[in-house]
Amino acid sequence: MHLGCIGDDFTGSSDLANTLAKGGMATVQYSGVPSAPAAEGVEAGVVALKSRTIPVADAVAQSLAALDWLRAQGCSQIFFKICSTFDSTPEGNIGPVADALLDALDIETPAIVCPAFPATGRTVFHGHLFVGDRLLSASGMENHPLTPMTDPDIRRWLSHQTRHPVGHLPAATVWEGAEAVAAALAAEGAAGRRLVVADAIRDEDLVILGRAAGTTGLLVGGSGLGLGLPANFRAGAPATAPAWQGIEGPVALLSGSCSRATNGQVAHHAARHPALAVEADEVVAGRITAEEVTSFMLAHPNDLPLAYSSADPARVAAAQEAHGRETVAEAIEGLFADTARRLAAAGVTRIVTAGGETSGAVVEALDLTALEIGPEIDPGVPALRATGRPLTLALKSGNFGAVDFFEKAAAVLAGR
Repeated sequence: MHLGCIGDDFTGSSDLANTLAKGGMATVQYSGVPSAPAAEGVEAGVVALKSRTIPVADAVAQSLAALDWLRAQGCSQIFFKICSTFDSTPEGNIGPVADALLDALDIETPAIVCPAFPATGRTVFHGHLFVGDRLLSASGMENHPLTPMTDPDIRRWLSHQTRHPVGHLPAATVWEGAEAVAAALAAEGAAGRRLVVADAIRDEDLVILGRAAGTTGLLVGGSGLGLGLPANFRAGAPATAPAWQGIEGPVALLSGSCSRATNGQVAHHAARHPALAVEADEVVAGRITAEEVTSFMLAHPNDLPLAYSSADPARVAAAQEAHGRETVAEAIEGLFADTARRLAAAGVTRIVTAGGETSGAVVEALDLTALEIGPEIDPGVPALRATGRPLTLALKSGNFGAVDFFEKAAAVLAGR
């Protein structure tokens, strides 16, 4: 294994695995830190963690455990995969984990930090993160229930979280090419700036950053930063992935994201297919159970049934005010996790989830150790197949996907 990746959630991990696989690397996504060595022939390993919103000390410990396993597999470069909207609080977890990885790797070269993903509208310019034509703080992410992003200046937001000065690679330097980027990184490192936020507004910019990074050191960013990495490791023709084989059978769609994109997808789908709204108040009070949600889904096995807790920001805020943010999050994640277990036991072969926390809870509940990467459904969202089990999945980040994503995902998971 050459490239070792640590994802802070499951949807982002599949997003990066998709990017690397499309670039020709033989890639496997692991659910948590594996207990056994990687299979022969794996060139890039993505260890998916559910560490984005857990306590800082836990996030650091889990990430270092993943690092130890990846280095034992022979990885020369480490990629800390974060969300393309830099989801974090002023305390972390991005900065503390990046600091810990830098310390453990004991390297002098600064880490490039770049969450940009132009294919989904995420760009970084003058150190500020944009979603489409809006600054991050006016994109809807300012209302995120767990990690409200109220400052689009990634340099400033990261500075709250790290003990190191934060540097910057402006777009003008990136456009000069990989050699100019490498020289600028060396200068930033000499000035004591070990984390350097890089501008990127085009895929070409991300390829330049990837080439400048070479095959060693640490990268921190969204999946787009992986665009230029496969060519660094490729000694010949790209690896040939096995033909995708979907699985026909019952399907279930579970959405726990409150993003604008997902709310639009839920509204579109609910107007055409059976849909069950899962209210936070009802879940916390125990008035709706996993058994009831499962019964609803199994009653419509061929009609693309959807269960969703997605809601507008005001309703989410009201529920959090009444019950507490962590209580609401744990209740909903627990409901969907238990529902997924019951659905799989009942023979459901296709599961689609929306939302990073929901997706992580579902994958952990299903006890999936490794996931094979299939075709891309929408930018950043590949089809996945559980190793050794008759189960396919799609794990969608809240802000990703077209309005008809759920219908497309169900079709691709079936091999259509």
